[in-house]
Amino acid sequence: MTKRIVVDPITRIEGHLRIEVEVKNGKVTDAYSSGTMVRGFEIILKGRDPRDAWAFTERACGVCTTVHALASVRTVEDALGIQVPPDADLIRNLMFCAQYMQDHVVHFYHLHALDWVDVVSALKADPKRTSQIAQSISDYPKSSPGYFSDLQKRLVAFVNSGQLGIFANGYWGHPAYKLPPEVNLIGVAHYLEALEWQKEIVKVHTIFGGKNPHPNYAVGGAPTSININEENSINPERLAYVGTLLDQAQTFIDQVYIPDLLAVAPYYLDWAGIGGGLTNYMAYGDLPTNGYSDVSSFKFPRGVVLNRNLNEVHEVSGKDVDQIKEFVSHSWYDYSDGDGAGKHPWVGETKLNYTGPNPPYDQLNVESKYSWLKTPRWRGQPMEVGPLARMIVAYASGSKEVQELVNDTLKRLKAPVAALFSTLGRTAARGLETKLVAGWAKEFYQQLLTNLKNGDSRTFNNEKWDPSTWPAEAKGVGMTEAPRGALAHWIVIKDRKIDNYQLVVPSTWNASPRDAEGKMSSYESALIGTPLKDPEKPLEILRTVHSFDPCIACAVHLYDEKGSYVHQVSTFGSIL
Repeated sequence: MTKRIVVDPITRIEGHLRIEVEVKNGKVTDAYSSGTMVRGFEIILKGRDPRDAWAFTERACGVCTTVHALASVRTVEDALGIQVPPDADLIRNLMFCAQYMQDHVVHFYHLHALDWVDVVSALKADPKRTSQIAQSISDYPKSSPGYFSDLQKRLVAFVNSGQLGIFANGYWGHPAYKLPPEVNLIGVAHYLEALEWQKEIVKVHTIFGGKNPHPNYAVGGAPTSININEENSINPERLAYVGTLLDQAQTFIDQVYIPDLLAVAPYYLDWAGIGGGLTNYMAYGDLPTNGYSDVSSFKFPRGVVLNRNLNEVHEVSGKDVDQIKEFVSHSWYDYSDGDGAGKHPWVGETKLNYTGPNPPYDQLNVESKYSWLKTPRWRGQPMEVGPLARMIVAYASGSKEVQELVNDTLKRLKAPVAALFSTLGRTAARGLETKLVAGWAKEFYQQLLTNLKNGDSRTFNNEKWDPSTWPAEAKGVGMTEAPRGALAHWIVIKDRKIDNYQLVVPSTWNASPRDAEGKMSSYESALIGTPLKDPEKPLEILRTVHSFDPCIACAVHLYDEKGSYVHQVSTFGSIL
């Protein structure tokens, strides 16, 4: 007998996501992913000054924080032919790396770890044995029996009070949990440690961008000046503090995050064969070492791997109108010339057409439109994007750093290369790239110091800041890698104003509904075959969906079941 299970909302993510699956004989046989919030930045931006777009798009998410701004300034710079100074690229790289380190650590511990770590089981742990395990896998100083004993007492106090505080409403005791109590206690301890650490690394954003979570950016370079003799500028004291923050981050990643990942993985090696989903992977790449125009210099390479063929990498272009298109056959949007054909973002449309579901919301109408996310395709093919895609494209592109780290990790886990293509592989890839980024950040930092020592402190190019120098019409694309995957913005500028602006975000690629041909995107595909021990507590569904780090927060309007506004916000006399 087939049973339909609805998980709505999926929690421990950013935004609103609904997952429906059909289960037969204990396994998922079909799946549907629905973004239940509507994105509308494209509507808001029309008619505005292109140089202001970054400040709007950055608010697409409170987690991604910087990457939408980076994509936005790049798309304007591409349209107007602006090249930023080398120091500006380095500052952008450092802000990028700080974002990755914070975001990936937060994801592993606070959004995903509790899919593998049973908090209540930690109450049974022996603190002395926990200490022995912790010291055997890492040199992290907080690993004494007393440390773990004190933490365990805090957990006992939560339980005795009748509530688990931040650990409430979990599927504790679920038969899919496999870790021994001592490893669970380590996981809980480092969950709390990560809460403290993550607020430190984002100070890199406040130094270079003025604030966090939405630091300042600027079309033409970095929004800050560097002057070793100026107290109110980026001076030696602030630069030294950046170095300290990067050292602390690398220590936490090497001594806490990676050891925990490798400690948990052996207990769940069966998940190296679950959740693989699509066989196509795409990365736009980023972290230029010779300017953004030199794609070959990127630390994260750009490309597409099809059918898991690691011997070939296909080129990706945001300007080739035949490559990237968005479809709306199963999305709550309309296209003026019909929903069957896809549109390249330069000619993209955002015309809302909400058609359900109708009360009582029992099931999505999956034969029609069932999501606020459009369905992007690369040359007609669905793509997985994110850490796993970045590692696969880098591995296939011949990156020695990536190949050595991936091969060493697989060897330590005694797992084949095929283990990468799974829920566990996706989770491991995020940790491995965090380790790489921590090292790369220190490289960029040293290069910035070298440039300053050699007398180059330029951070901004204002040659085309005056709109009177712009052409009557221009268009551009800005591409980057958000922590969750390939992110790009497209812009069309007419008469110095935004005529069209389209964002295609990572979770649009991964969480989108089927296309007109019925081909699934990443979430839906990855859930097929997932085993469920208890359909009333679908922990396994969470594991696979969370492995993508879902982010559905690019939303600005909320509609009721009839498609009417629930609320409108008036700011300075205009309706947003």
